Formats: sequence, structure tokens, C-alpha cells
Amino acid sequence: MDKNNKNKKDLYIASGRRKTAVARIFLTEEKGEFTINDKSIEEYFNSETEKIKWLKPFHIIGVSHPKSKFSATIKVSGSGKPSQADAIVLAISKALASINTEYNSMLRKQGMLTRDPRMVERKKPYMHKARKAPQYSKR
Repeated sequence: MDKNNKNKKDLYIASGRRKTAVARIFLTEEKGEFTINDKSIEEYFNSETEKIKWLKPFHIIGVSHPKSKFSATIKVSGSGKPSQADAIVLAISKALASINTEYNSMLRKQGMLTRDPRMVERKKPYMHKARKAPQYSKR
């Protein structure tokens, strides 16, 4: 019974959002793999910028190889890959901030715990898009 309580104590759960992407992370402090929707993180992200982006919160707290110290299962849905990457970064930052208050202050100074509020503007009636109006004809 004591072993189960220890496992629950080591699990850090957080969520991050960007546009319509929502990421949930289950982070543990043990050596392991990072999986996104049951794929490895390198397999899930195609571009180099997305592969590098998820490491930034770990570099801020001083962990150069996160797989040697942490393992995580991440579930992400909605939007596109770049926005999903931003949602994952926010979720990782929130999970790391819940581990230690020092991590919280370091990540907050770098702006990693702030949600990006920009969303797509809704389409209005009689418009082609949110702001694109039909062509004006004088005659």
C-alpha cells in the first residue's frame, strides 16, 4: 500500500492549451521515454523546430537530457502540429513548476507559464472570412 502512495506522489499532471490544441501530460521523475499519443516524441514531430521546442523548459531548469531524469505520457488533440507543440511546452512547464517552487520562478521569468491568448477570429455573416468583405461594385 505504501508503494502505491509513492507512485501517486511522483506523478505530476498538467495541461496546456494553444489556439484549439489541448495537451495533457503525465510526468514522472524516473528515467524513461516521452510519448505523444502512443508515439515517441521524435516520431510525432517532423520538423526540427518542434523537436527542439519541447526541450526548452528542461534547459531552463538545468536538465540537458530530460529522458535520463523524467518520463512522460502526453495526450494532445486539436489544431495543427505547431500549436500542439506550443500546448505541449506549456503543459511540460506547468508540470515542472509543480515539482519545485524554484522551477516555477525560473520558468515564469522566461515566460514559459503564460498561455498565448491569440485565437482565430470567427467568421461574420456576409463576409468571406472574418474580415474579408465581398468586392465592392459601384455599378
